[in-house]
Amino acid sequence: MNNELSDSIKDKLTRKLISSHNMGDFIFEKLTLLFTVSVFLLVILMGYEMYQGSRLSIAKFGWGFLSSSTWDPVQEIYGALPIIYGTVVSSALALIIALPLSIGIAIFLAEIAPDWLEKPVSFLVELLAGIPSVIYGLWGIFVLVPWLRQSVEPYLSEKFGYLPIFTGAPYGFGMLAAVLILAIMTLPIISSISRDVLKSIPYSQREAALALGATRWQSTLIVLKDAKSGILGATMLGLGRAIGETMAVTMVIGNRALISPSLFDPSYTMASVIANEFTEATSQLYLSALTELALVLFVITIVINALARLLVWSMSRKWKTS
Repeated sequence: MNNELSDSIKDKLTRKLISSHNMGDFIFEKLTLLFTVSVFLLVILMGYEMYQGSRLSIAKFGWGFLSSSTWDPVQEIYGALPIIYGTVVSSALALIIALPLSIGIAIFLAEIAPDWLEKPVSFLVELLAGIPSVIYGLWGIFVLVPWLRQSVEPYLSEKFGYLPIFTGAPYGFGMLAAVLILAIMTLPIISSISRDVLKSIPYSQREAALALGATRWQSTLIVLKDAKSGILGATMLGLGRAIGETMAVTMVIGNRALISPSLFDPSYTMASVIANEFTEATSQLYLSALTELALVLFVITIVINALARLLVWSMSRKWKTS
């Protein structure tokens, strides 16, 4: 009788422990799901609020807002084409400069550098990614712009002035300064992620290539081929950083809504327009036009970052399952 009672008590205690354990798992699962959904809803809410704020501009200018080249707050005529042009050109040229340098750094750190050198250099590269953009902007104003104005731009104008991209007065402030600043800022992002992607590839791939008679360079090319999706994702993340960069670009680009082939001329980006003119927006239409610019920038940034994350995730998943 006592044994049966003891067994009954043990069964009840066991069921109670299991029930409380399951309840804890249930609460934890639903709580983390709530956090995830809240982030997703926050993104949707931000997009909705920007759309609501830009409805006046959308109603008045329609698609012409994206194709018109006049940005005149005095006459309340707003066309974003020069601003989109400045954003695209500065980001694309910065990427062209930063990409080969970043891949070279990633290859050196992942494939060539010894451990005693790889760790401190990797730390320095990641440290560059953490520097506030206003610091880059100040460095650009006091170091980069005077150097461009006094040495680089006069030399380029003298030697290559027959090219449209190197014509005009050497002010220092302009597209060229913004491109170089963005290249420096995107370089650590692309190189650090590309290094991690290269390191995620099994070492057996390198050993197999070397065993078949490949040289060190040839085995590196094989690894690069396998890592191309991840490197592309890293590149797109760097592009997203370049498109959305605000303070550093605002401080050196010259801030003029102008479509010009010359790298010496000032320009504008979507982020710098919003930062410069939002406090000056005295009319509802002006404020709505700036909000529509923010909406365009928001959509572009989300699409680029989503594609980049998808590529990096697919690369990591590929090697985990192989």
